[in-house]
Amino acid sequence: MNVRPVFSVFLILLFLLVTAGCMQTKPPATPTPTAVETVATEAPTPVPTTPLSLTPGPTQTLPEIWSLDVQVAGNGESINPLITVSCQGGKGLNFIQQIDVTVTRSDGVVEHDVILKPLFKGKEVSLPITSQMGNVNRVEVWATTPQGDKVKIFDDYVPFRTYN
Repeated sequence: MNVRPVFSVFLILLFLLVTAGCMQTKPPATPTPTAVETVATEAPTPVPTTPLSLTPGPTQTLPEIWSLDVQVAGNGESINPLITVSCQGGKGLNFIQQIDVTVTRSDGVVEHDVILKPLFKGKEVSLPITSQMGNVNRVEVWATTPQGDKVKIFDDYVPFRTYN
């Protein structure tokens, strides 16, 4: 067996292996960004916003095939007053995407929470409210239809405690 051809093939392969890493091209250089001068402008004057309304507005009715019943009630505890909004069933349990709940308190604080799918009877959220007597906590409940439209299904005052 002749060793010379095997040795020359080995040298050629070794040469190709060593030079393979050296033949890479350099990536194009990233141009350095040029500085752009910014001119200081006056800050815009804030526009006074109207305070949130504590007056309940009109509600809408969901179509019969998407009907949904919700129950809104205060827990009656003066130490930790909460409003609980619970889903009570309906034909729309499988169709309604989510239920948004917003509580506007008399002190101007707005609380928000969402009841997400899967909806079932008894699924609920609780939000903090004020314990002042009278109609001072406005609760709005919005249902999101399968098309993504929001429909206001409840908007009323809910006291933290009711007397029967």
